[in-house]
Amino acid sequence: MNVRDCVAVVTGGSSGLGEAAITRIVESGGKVVIVDLSEEKGAAVVQRLGSNNVIFTKADVANEEDIKAALQEGIVKFGKINTVINCAGIGQPKKVVGREGVHDLEGFNRTIQVNLIGTFNVIRLAAEIMIENIANDEGERGVIINTASVAAFEGQIGQAAYSASKGGIVAMTLPIARELARHGIRVMTIAPGLIHTPLFDTLSEQARESLGASVPFPQRLGYPSEFAMLVTSIIENPMLNGETIRLDGAIRMQPK
Repeated sequence: MNVRDCVAVVTGGSSGLGEAAITRIVESGGKVVIVDLSEEKGAAVVQRLGSNNVIFTKADVANEEDIKAALQEGIVKFGKINTVINCAGIGQPKKVVGREGVHDLEGFNRTIQVNLIGTFNVIRLAAEIMIENIANDEGERGVIINTASVAAFEGQIGQAAYSASKGGIVAMTLPIARELARHGIRVMTIAPGLIHTPLFDTLSEQARESLGASVPFPQRLGYPSEFAMLVTSIIENPMLNGETIRLDGAIRMQPK
């Protein structure tokens, strides 16, 4: 597909990686439906990029009715949905048994619910719609891009819930890609390393530089724009399917 032909649903699109992907898609001529819980941030993105190109809908990715409504809003506004970029996610470091006691089951379940089940919820409901799209000359009807993490492979101490949720996204990429292949829908996952999202703004400049120095090359935190570059490359390269791509500067995370 060409990015200018995209009508993308981007979860977690009000900031960070999702916002970067939205910006690149719109600047390339595509249209976007932002799915997020932050109305204030979502409205700011719409204002910046233009309401003819972007709409915002408040939705919980793990809620079936919310996502159905968001997808329908996109179809009403733009006529179709042919791209999904799943960026919504949460993560709170916590040891299984730490100084504050044992890891709460509710917190573990919430992380799985948002990161893994939320991603699957959006995939299944969007795929149902994409199947009805008119195929392009390559026979393609849509593309789904998920966001995992290097923590799926080298989870650190305190990342049991986060790593489990991101590992699940990696694990389901190939079987879903195999299933949807007959409909001309590709499924890919990106596993970012240390990317300078708003989460890192809470750290000191010294701490950010120290983290960046742990990346083999380039020795810095990644930029959200580099994530967005990979998103558009996946959209436009029809042979990219059923795989997880690490975007990490060759870093391999240490135990802590």
